[in-house]
Amino acid sequence: MASTGMNRKNFIKKSVLGISGFSMLSSFGESKDFRDEKHGGTVLQENQNISAMDTLLFKNVRLETGFVSQGEEVIGTKTDLFQVEVVNGKISKITAQHGGAVGGPVSGAGKVIDAKGKLMLPAFKDMHIHLDKTFYGEKWQAVRRGSGGVKGMIALEQKTMPEILKNATAKAEKLIELLQSKGSTFARSHVNVEPTSKLEALKKLQLALDNKKDSFSAELVAFPQHGLFYTDSVPYMKDAAQAGIDFIGGVDPFSLDGSIEKPIDFTVQLALDHGKGIDIHLHEGGESGVKTVEYLLDKVLENPGLKGKTYLSHCFVLGRVERQKQEELAVRLAEAEVGIISTIPFGGLQMPIPMLLKHGVKVMTGNDSIVDHWNTFGTGSVLEKANLAAQLYGYVSEFDLSRALKLANVEVLPLDDKGNMKWPKVGDVADFVLMEASCSAEAVSRVSDVNMVVKNGKVIKDLKIFEV
Repeated sequence: MASTGMNRKNFIKKSVLGISGFSMLSSFGESKDFRDEKHGGTVLQENQNISAMDTLLFKNVRLETGFVSQGEEVIGTKTDLFQVEVVNGKISKITAQHGGAVGGPVSGAGKVIDAKGKLMLPAFKDMHIHLDKTFYGEKWQAVRRGSGGVKGMIALEQKTMPEILKNATAKAEKLIELLQSKGSTFARSHVNVEPTSKLEALKKLQLALDNKKDSFSAELVAFPQHGLFYTDSVPYMKDAAQAGIDFIGGVDPFSLDGSIEKPIDFTVQLALDHGKGIDIHLHEGGESGVKTVEYLLDKVLENPGLKGKTYLSHCFVLGRVERQKQEELAVRLAEAEVGIISTIPFGGLQMPIPMLLKHGVKVMTGNDSIVDHWNTFGTGSVLEKANLAAQLYGYVSEFDLSRALKLANVEVLPLDDKGNMKWPKVGDVADFVLMEASCSAEAVSRVSDVNMVVKNGKVIKDLKIFEV
């Protein structure tokens, strides 16, 4: 994780003294699929991780090995059983397994986990979420919109944030556990940085992430939710840029700040000054939305160091302009290597995701809000987002469904487009899930259950393990 100035660990020590966050215990249940009735074994208790220094051997793991084709059409996915050895948090050996027998010795003392034919896939990543502000874990309450559009919601948030922040660390930890239960081990979280919260939301979220550092990791976006200049968030954004964040955020520069150039110029310069990326919320449509995209693209092309590090979240204007303009903007987005992070779906709006992908634009997704004053529909599952995209865009074939998985794990797929094995490889970090599915196409189509989650070689979900 990129950082300049004071690192996150020191920032937490200096700034969070006296904040009494506590860790919410996981509620993951034991998976019957991993019980061995003949051999007994020991139960891995809640929040009890296997050390990444341990050697783990996963036997009877199902991996994808190729496509089944009929002419030019992919009609199925080939799989086989393997044993996958993990040492010091990385995959050290992958061996074909024949007849269910372990095909080779474990490197030193370790533990064997029988996957019972479950499918191994890369762990998921939620690339747009707000871990710092949520009602999750509290009493249910639906959204109350009020009047005044986004500015009305800002006024509401200015009233509610002090209460939200009181137990923000505990709620963030609980929300992280929800993401983990759905197979995500990584998130990009936007965190409020504005005159109401100042840096308190950031400090409390950093404390939660520090408490969860062995099983979850994140990138943080300093997010001036209440407008960069509309509420004079500038001094707090400058402070946040030196406090362990990874991206400089922004929101609707024209509608909130009355200018496209001034907020974008500030954001770009702050990112350049501190070696950060950029991730800007853009909800605006019409002329101001198009001009915001075009101006940001110009600034990135002027500063090539921002290529591949700049993103537009939502960017709903792409779903509101005519096809020709969509194509034009997609070509420019690809040229500037500016990615789009889209929520799926968003009301009646259908984003042109297939067209963006066709032109080589990096597209990612996330849950955004999960049970907060903006939205209550987030489930914590980015696999569900891939499923919704498949339904919206007609991804019904074996091939298309398998490709849709990239929306859940940021383009890491078991097979390339030609059906060659791409993942896992020896040397890969051991971040993966074991799922109740025969292949990735089925996992997307059925939103299959996650039976086990492994992060950096640590099992972070409750199940039985067996001594070698």
